[in-house]
Amino acid sequence: MTPLKKTAIVIGATGLIGSNVVELLVEAEHVDRIVVITRRPINFASEKIESHVIDFNELSRSSHLFVGDILFSCLGTTRKQAGSIAAQRIVDLEYQYTAARLACAQGLSHYLLVSSSNASEDSLSAYLKMKGELEAKVQALDFKYTTIIQPSLLLGERDDFRLAESLGSKVFPLLCRLPGLRRYRPISGKQVAEKMIELSETPSAKLDILSLDQVFPS
Repeated sequence: MTPLKKTAIVIGATGLIGSNVVELLVEAEHVDRIVVITRRPINFASEKIESHVIDFNELSRSSHLFVGDILFSCLGTTRKQAGSIAAQRIVDLEYQYTAARLACAQGLSHYLLVSSSNASEDSLSAYLKMKGELEAKVQALDFKYTTIIQPSLLLGERDDFRLAESLGSKVFPLLCRLPGLRRYRPISGKQVAEKMIELSETPSAKLDILSLDQVFPS
């Protein structure tokens, strides 16, 4: 019996991981339709891709776009790009949670989120705190499968230059040779995307929270 093909929805498709997810989904045999929801136009071209540019401040008006089987939530920004922590929280927390809530209400079965290593609601870091808050919120939703991946520093070509990540990409590989620090080693955006595609094909647990070492063993 031929497996049923699925509809995959991607938010954050203009970013490092999201763009790789879309490219890989085009070739993925278990997906025959890709709904890409973005804040600005994308450069992908495929018969499988259905692209929608919307105002994320009015995301709830686009609930019909979240009808599908799999949601890849790869949206994110930096404090510098957003202008403030409050503005960053709107993108990294509020937009992503609204998308997850809409997808859950539409009966979507598998939600995959790119979070961060050390994400925690109790973190003193504003960034890690918002990531932890989002994790808690989406876990409370009733998806059949929820997969959360917690990578450390992400490597790869971006549209915007990020000085801290550029420096980190040179320093971290050396530091992570020290005992106890390997779990924080840098990982490429494409590697994370490849693992997300693999996990979307055969989900096995209602909730999977995967650290870097669990996803990419040493």
